[in-house]
Amino acid sequence: MRDFLPEDVRRREYVIGIIKRVYERYGFEPLETPAAENLETLTGKYGEEGNQLIFKILKRGEHEASGQADLALRYDLTVPLARVIAHHQAKLPKLFKRYQIQPVWRADRPARGRFREFYQCDVDALGSRSAVIEAEILAAVSEALLQLGFNDFYLRLNHRQLLTEVLTAAGIPETHHGTALVALDKLDKVKFEGVANEMRERGIGQQAIDALSGVFEGNLALATLTGGPMASLQAVADFVSGANPDPASVENLRALLEYAEATPARGRIVFSPSLARGLAYYTGAIMEANVPDLAGSLGGGGRYDNLVGMFLGQSVPACGFSLGLERILVVMGERGMFPPSLATTPADVMVAVFDAKDTPHALRVATMLRASGLRVMVYPDADKIGKQIKYADTQRIPYVAILGGDEIESGTVTVKHLTGQTQTTYDQAAAGAAILEGLKQRG
Repeated sequence: MRDFLPEDVRRREYVIGIIKRVYERYGFEPLETPAAENLETLTGKYGEEGNQLIFKILKRGEHEASGQADLALRYDLTVPLARVIAHHQAKLPKLFKRYQIQPVWRADRPARGRFREFYQCDVDALGSRSAVIEAEILAAVSEALLQLGFNDFYLRLNHRQLLTEVLTAAGIPETHHGTALVALDKLDKVKFEGVANEMRERGIGQQAIDALSGVFEGNLALATLTGGPMASLQAVADFVSGANPDPASVENLRALLEYAEATPARGRIVFSPSLARGLAYYTGAIMEANVPDLAGSLGGGGRYDNLVGMFLGQSVPACGFSLGLERILVVMGERGMFPPSLATTPADVMVAVFDAKDTPHALRVATMLRASGLRVMVYPDADKIGKQIKYADTQRIPYVAILGGDEIESGTVTVKHLTGQTQTTYDQAAAGAAILEGLKQRG
């Protein structure tokens, strides 16, 4: 959990602003939920590993001595969304599209781009089973990343049901599917040899492991079979055809890939049959956004048609994606992707005064400059003018508006441009427009 200094906050707001604008262009509405949820709301939704990472809140007041927990900090934004749908169903449209950008908390071990408190930028659609939902979500994610300046990202795609079909076709009994997926999820980190060793330790036979190697070993480093995602999908479909000649999962992915060709996600999708995604609630297509030089993803998601039903008692189709703000910021910072025009100073102009008795005049000029649309700081003390200018320079404030006795008497203000080492005297009413023009010319 970290402090964010002004430059950090500006960068975060820049990224969040772009993501919000893109999400809204796709018809998603904003939603916020409390930081704390009932513990029972969160437990059992993320798998065994996820349960261990939930920050629990002990009971308070007279129950404090019990050492028991009844609340928890939210682990993600998806389970709270499911609770909201169940609780407010009557107020929401049948097709509900929402985005949510708020912090979540996980008792995880910190690493590069991974923290215990971090923001997620979620986009979800509930109420339809159509693959159009997945295609539009991938399109929105693609457009957001493109506008942030990412040109080398790719979108990994798979299907949880197809994974089950693959394991069945390989001869792995259903009782071992869970442990096989846990091992398979580590493929990009330990290669297939490491996955095979873990599967053996978990009681999976060598014949099944050999069968799986033909599907997954060629997909290391996110490579696909020649011919693109459709050809790679067909190869896996052929592998499972003995167990199920026409699985719905394959048809769903075919439709998704076809729809995506008409969106900004075109050419970005990689069918990756090893993608497992750790969360237990995914039921259909699963997705990740990756860049080559980052261990892990920029975000991920998928379809979770059964989650809302845990709260509502009836099935509600749902699909979503979560961009990880912190990882995006890490990569953008390391690559120098933030625009030079991003503000790195607290003000456009600082008003300086020679004498404390002239402070009311300085405040009136500051008010006029702010009315022009400028960010204005008033230096609060009547220090020597050189000291005031030095402060503005260290804060990278480009202009200093100087009010001495002559300026006050004549209704003018002297504006000094620190970088250009020039100064000009203006009527106070015209100074704002002149400074704005100077800022515009200098970018």
